Amino acid sequence: MGWKGILGFEYGIVQAPLGPDIAGPELVAAVANAGALGLLRAPDSESPEYLKELIRKTRSLTDKAFGVGVVLAFPHKENIKAILEEKVAVLQLYWGECSKELVLEAHSSGVKVVPQVGSLEEAKKAIDVGVDAIIVQGREAGGHVIGQEALISLLPQVVDLVGGRDIPVIAAGGIADARGYVAALALGAKGICMGTRFVATQESYAHSTYKRKLIEYDKTEYTDVFGRARWPGAPHRVLQTPFFCDWKSLPAQESETNQPIIGHSTIHRVEKEIRRFAGTCPNPTTTGDIESMVMYAGQGVGLIKEILPAGEVVKRLVEGAQLLIQQMSGESVYI
Repeated sequence: MGWKGILGFEYGIVQAPLGPDIAGPELVAAVANAGALGLLRAPDSESPEYLKELIRKTRSLTDKAFGVGVVLAFPHKENIKAILEEKVAVLQLYWGECSKELVLEAHSSGVKVVPQVGSLEEAKKAIDVGVDAIIVQGREAGGHVIGQEALISLLPQVVDLVGGRDIPVIAAGGIADARGYVAALALGAKGICMGTRFVATQESYAHSTYKRKLIEYDKTEYTDVFGRARWPGAPHRVLQTPFFCDWKSLPAQESETNQPIIGHSTIHRVEKEIRRFAGTCPNPTTTGDIESMVMYAGQGVGLIKEILPAGEVVKRLVEGAQLLIQQMSGESVYI
């Protein structure tokens, strides 16, 4: 049954490494304690000692295994070294090439490697270097989106590509409830990875206004308006807030570099100025014009109606998926 575990975890549910610091120890530990795979988000700058502190704090909150997500578009070698030294269960990689050397190094430390891909070509490269699982991200996903294909078409292609190999395929993009979970299983996935649904939890390190907007709004848009200078060529899906709707036609030559400062935030212990159109989503330390800041969200956001404990999210997903599958298997099917 597909709601059962992947990669040694009790359930086939993965909490995405929400950034820059939204997936902190409290959220990851809550997800792990519920039997799913929680992923910390590594800083986007080399901070190995601080990252080790995050890992150790998470371990103080759970005796279950968890992982760390790393964006390869930013400096990361020392961070990955720290992750392997700490021997977390899973190294999740995104937005860059996962090399065979890195996979071998991780495996020698007892760490499983799980890249997130947005195309069939990326998936093939991941299989060839010997990864342990693959997260397939559809264009419906919130945050930064590397591919252009919808999950419903890309996912079964990757499943077919994997074939009989022992590489679980995990679906990501627009999934927010048990129905999406079961749909992903029907397409051949062994599990799901969710971001937006876990931002909207009690333990996530998102600003309360950001969480509230995830309940209030139900439309998103794929754009490149935010963070053009810091992370060029990295389109993303965001909530259609009034601010975004007013500015979504921002000329291509504009970026956050020449914009006014609209707030301040402490991110991974570093004080940051937030300029208009920055790609930094607000956390609880953020001050200023919160409603004019980026709020990443996937297309499933309209299905999120309340802020729940992360463990309750996992519980509802598992029980809902079990019930749906039982109902379908017990009924006659007419075509």
